[in-house]
Amino acid sequence: MLELNHVSMTFNPGTVNEKKALTDINLHLNQGDFATIVGSNGAGKSTLFNAIAGAFVPDTGTITLDGADITFLPDFRRSKAIGRLFQDPLKGTAPNMTIEENLALAFLRASTHTSPFSRITKADRDLFTERLAQLGLGLEDRMKQPVGLLSGGQRQALTLLMATLVTPKLLLLDEHTAALDPATAEKVLELTKKIVAENNITCLMITHNMHAALELGNRTLMMDSGRIVLDVSGPERATMTVDGLLDRFAKNVGRSLDNDRILLSKQESAAE
Repeated sequence: MLELNHVSMTFNPGTVNEKKALTDINLHLNQGDFATIVGSNGAGKSTLFNAIAGAFVPDTGTITLDGADITFLPDFRRSKAIGRLFQDPLKGTAPNMTIEENLALAFLRASTHTSPFSRITKADRDLFTERLAQLGLGLEDRMKQPVGLLSGGQRQALTLLMATLVTPKLLLLDEHTAALDPATAEKVLELTKKIVAENNITCLMITHNMHAALELGNRTLMMDSGRIVLDVSGPERATMTVDGLLDRFAKNVGRSLDNDRILLSKQESAAE
């Protein structure tokens, strides 16, 4: 479904600021796979997402989505097939536009409505209302309200709906609950699991929470220095503990993980 073959990327090559961001990335996701990704800051997680989403063309390698080579396809062309959420709830929505207008933009961009004169119908608005009601946040009664008046959690839930209103082939979740308070983050995460499962969406999710990395989805990837150094799934993942995952990482890269956020999430979960 998603195939990355020997993808590499170096920024500012030949200068003092040269940074090898991705090195020979090989990754295959089947339809319906939900893979979590963990790694230290600078490991290449968001850069990997940028490569898949089309923010840049990699130096080497190919990216294939659902059988089509998208390596050189611009990001706006990929947005019809790829949904993405960011850590910042302010990204992904237009604050001065209403909830309905934001949904309309997302719907027209991702659907088969390709004419610049396409309009939202009553049936489309009914769909927006129905899908908003499923979020359980009361947003269906605030369709004419500017998005800028919503809380961070409400905006992130709306962004999730916008990214999946027309079922994408691939959903990229870039720490999309990290900026939310714990209770709101849990609610958005539950909505995420529900929407992904109901629509059988192939999904990649970056997280710093080690327990979430092992509990969510069906695969766990660990990145380090622009490489995928660990890919755990099946029975091995089902019985793996956080300590076991950290031990495997240390054996594969020759050193312990030194990311404070990841290790803190491990300690907080252990104390609960």
